[in-house]
Amino acid sequence: MAQNNSTSPRQKMINLMYLVFIAMLALNVSAEVLNGFDIVGDSLSNSSENMHTRNELIMDELEQYNIQNSEKAGEWYNKGREVKQMSDSLINYIELLKVKMVQEADGRKADVNNIRSKENLNAAPYVMLSTPNNEGQKLRSRIDSYRQTVTQLVLEPNRREIIEKNLSTSPSKRSTSNKNWEESLFENMPVSAAVTILTKIQNDVRASEGEALSSLLNSVDVSDFRVNQINAYVIPESKVIIQGGTYNARIVLSAEDSTQTPKIFVNGNTLDPLAKGLFSAGSGRVGTFPVEGYVEMTGGDGSIMRRNFSDSYTVIEPMATIAPTLMNVLYAGIENEISISVPGITPQDVSATMTNGSLIRKGNLWVAKPATVGQDATVSISARTGTQTRQLAAKSFRVRALPDPTPYIEYTDANGNLAMFKGGALSKAVLVNTPGIKAAIDDGILNIPFRVTSFRTVFFDSMGNAIPEVSNGSQFSERQMEQIRRLQRGKYFYISGVKAIGPDGSEREIAVIEVRVN
Repeated sequence: MAQNNSTSPRQKMINLMYLVFIAMLALNVSAEVLNGFDIVGDSLSNSSENMHTRNELIMDELEQYNIQNSEKAGEWYNKGREVKQMSDSLINYIELLKVKMVQEADGRKADVNNIRSKENLNAAPYVMLSTPNNEGQKLRSRIDSYRQTVTQLVLEPNRREIIEKNLSTSPSKRSTSNKNWEESLFENMPVSAAVTILTKIQNDVRASEGEALSSLLNSVDVSDFRVNQINAYVIPESKVIIQGGTYNARIVLSAEDSTQTPKIFVNGNTLDPLAKGLFSAGSGRVGTFPVEGYVEMTGGDGSIMRRNFSDSYTVIEPMATIAPTLMNVLYAGIENEISISVPGITPQDVSATMTNGSLIRKGNLWVAKPATVGQDATVSISARTGTQTRQLAAKSFRVRALPDPTPYIEYTDANGNLAMFKGGALSKAVLVNTPGIKAAIDDGILNIPFRVTSFRTVFFDSMGNAIPEVSNGSQFSERQMEQIRRLQRGKYFYISGVKAIGPDGSEREIAVIEVRVN
């Protein structure tokens, strides 16, 4: 009975071509996702620079107040300098972590803005999680210290709540794993994604710095010179909007007067006073859109003070990737690992569902277990940005039954390594020391063991008559072993009628093994 030998040149070529095909598919998916991280990272960097510029303007106002009246403004100005120094220190430390990660991936001459080994999965965990580096734990401690110090300087409860939320290092309540904050962000994370996550943290630090500085500015009693020091700002919930979502921004003055409601004009229209400065715009098209206008306030002498503002927001197309580790096929009866990622969205804010089966999160991956063979399973992804949840993508997979496993004899080769004999010539010394046979799917994609329940051997006497013998489960029986011991070199026998049960619970009869004594 002729069978393809796994060691034959033809079979080796088939296996090599298959692996190259799978690798090409994987590279196509990775390039798309990793380039998406670069786009989101650039947008976050631009947002951080804009917030840094806004924060510098607020500090300039505090400095001017301090120059004009240090007795009233000195305390708030000094606190503002403390916030700025802590923020810059934390931002610089995070930037250093980016450099360490990229150098670990690309070498000492690495460039954070031009990462070559974007798909490297070892650099981020090595820098952030491994001993003695443990930079992830250090970063968490520094963020916690920064958050606690800054919130003590903020008087308004709402601003304190924003800072607590922006800089929270608590694991997501929706996570089913027991991982801490740094493990959930950096374990098994490509270096390009890890750098984007660090850029987002820098963005959150700048946003928190802005909330703290705005609070300190509001605390200054500047009644003697309030009129010529008020400025208007746009504070968006997010500058990057998924197409179909809503852009939300609060338009405020840098110092508020509770006795008056300012008039706000945005993009040529008057903002409803009941909105209390909250401006919303649709996002039906992708691109960058302006938010421009001015704020008017009536002074005590009846004069009108006018302050202009200008900002923008970006609408991007929904981006999500669903990549099964087994190509575009799901197998019924087993757990199929699926990789789900959304550039710019933390894993905790991504959710997924599946038809024709169950889908659960398992660490950084998802596990799909389809129910019915022949009926497609559709995986749908949703992501939360701010207070909004949007469905981003859906993909259908074919559901197939597990293929038949291959029976084999497991033995130890001359180098002490485990080997699998699937047919052909085998030494008698190996045969007499083999307790039985095993079965598994091991085709380079799947690696699934089956449990052998029975098999039979067929030997031939000197007259050519077949002598069948039945096994004891997966083990050779005494009669079978006796027949093996009697075999002479060059003789052969067959192992047939092999029955095995897989993880899907179904029993099947599988291929025959031809054994020739060497």
